[in-house]
Amino acid sequence: MEYLALDNFNYGYPNKPRAATLSAEFLSDVRNAFVEIPAPVRRLLTQKLAGIYFVEDLGGSGFTEQIHDTSKPVAGYIVLDASVLQSRTANDWAAWKENSPFTASPEFKLNATIEEASQNNRKQAIQYILLHELGHVLAIEAGINPNWNTDPKNINTTASYPFFNLSWLISKADNRYLTVFDQRFTQRKNVVYYFGAKLPAKEMIHSYEALEHTNFPTLYAATNPHDDFAEAFVSYVHTVLMGKPFEITLSKGGKIEKVYKSCWAEERCAAKRKVLERFLNLKVIYSSVDSGIS
Repeated sequence: MEYLALDNFNYGYPNKPRAATLSAEFLSDVRNAFVEIPAPVRRLLTQKLAGIYFVEDLGGSGFTEQIHDTSKPVAGYIVLDASVLQSRTANDWAAWKENSPFTASPEFKLNATIEEASQNNRKQAIQYILLHELGHVLAIEAGINPNWNTDPKNINTTASYPFFNLSWLISKADNRYLTVFDQRFTQRKNVVYYFGAKLPAKEMIHSYEALEHTNFPTLYAATNPHDDFAEAFVSYVHTVLMGKPFEITLSKGGKIEKVYKSCWAEERCAAKRKVLERFLNLKVIYSSVDSGIS
């Protein structure tokens, strides 16, 4: 608990995590959410996942950190915010999350669908968040991205990171990550989830229009390379392997102006799909023929 509080303090987050009391029903949802994750994913976790823990007032939905042996990270553990999950269904949680970068407005509205109505429950919300955090766990020492605990200015080369190089650049002078899309995706620098909206609601539609000209599967993926992989991972597993929906519906004055959907059948995400399929050893099992990807 002290580590989580210190991490929040170091990043300037006001939240002070505390122990969570979990009901038997909540724990059952967690277990079932994990068991229903596709076998190819669970198989990869055998040597990587050290545990899943719950707190309240984490400051977001989830958190993943590395566990080291004497020389390098070897596994990871996940912390989820039970207070965020206790009373939210999957679509409620997704809408709450995806609205967080934008100021509230009576004119502009964002709705999110990650489950059909019959499956729109707490268990599915837990599963989606778990998959995102499991993406972080599986990326540890996997050659996907640089280590997330290494400052950009201290990264010597990114040549060996196939996922990173599809979207990301490093500015050592500013000690930050840039993307190859920044000149035309001007909203990206102000995309902040959970910790204070920086984009006015009127930028919702423009932001998602700009997103469609990148290879980021979600808006959250555009925030940093590590969440880019975690978001690509959850989006691919959720929509392609599990056949579930992902839709962001944007309205103005009560009229739907745009519906943003999963990108895995689109050419813009083809290269990232290939990386994910190789990573999950699914190239033969899950063909890319349906998306025109060769």
